[in-house]
Amino acid sequence: MSGLVLVGASGLAREATAVAVLMNHDGPVSIVDDNTATWGTLHGLTPVLGSVDLVPGLVDHEVVLAMGRGGHRRRVATRLGMLGLAPERYTSIIHPRIVLPGSCHIGTGSIALDGVVLTADVEVGEHVVLMPHVTLTHGDVVEDYATLCAGVSLGGDVHVGEAAYIGMNASVRQGVRIGAGATVGMGSVVLSDVPAGQTWVGVPARPIRTGVLA
Repeated sequence: MSGLVLVGASGLAREATAVAVLMNHDGPVSIVDDNTATWGTLHGLTPVLGSVDLVPGLVDHEVVLAMGRGGHRRRVATRLGMLGLAPERYTSIIHPRIVLPGSCHIGTGSIALDGVVLTADVEVGEHVVLMPHVTLTHGDVVEDYATLCAGVSLGGDVHVGEAAYIGMNASVRQGVRIGAGATVGMGSVVLSDVPAGQTWVGVPARPIRTGVLA
């Protein structure tokens, strides 16, 4: 394939474009977005071609979902699948300075920015976003569509569920599970399991209920 199309005119798309250049990606890089105000403009230095629905027809382009929230990436992936986009059209964007040990794996469609560290036996799913300076240590599992923001650190054997979101500079104790669709606020220190769909914040992190800390 000769080109790369990023789905979503986001800050993440700008970062992904910069990494694609460092990777010496062949062919042009472009963006699609459903916001009609972006069509025909430049997002940074990258042209916005039009609607997300254009993607299946760009048959000579690899595809990366560049929206910050995993739930949004999952919805768009479902939509594109219904429009006929084959899974093999997706590619990953991995900063060239990242060292990927043989026991570690990053799934197709994922984005890993500069400074990400994987130590040993780390499994990262598909369409995951790892922002700068994320640290994943031995035995960590990060499921599909999860988002780990800049500076997140996971102790060993942490399990991050599908489409979970961990905010900037949060830390997670070894052996903890972050449930699917859960949110951890930036700077939080997570010492116990976070149930699916809940939002936890603070040091130590505690759940938010009806706008207050429980």
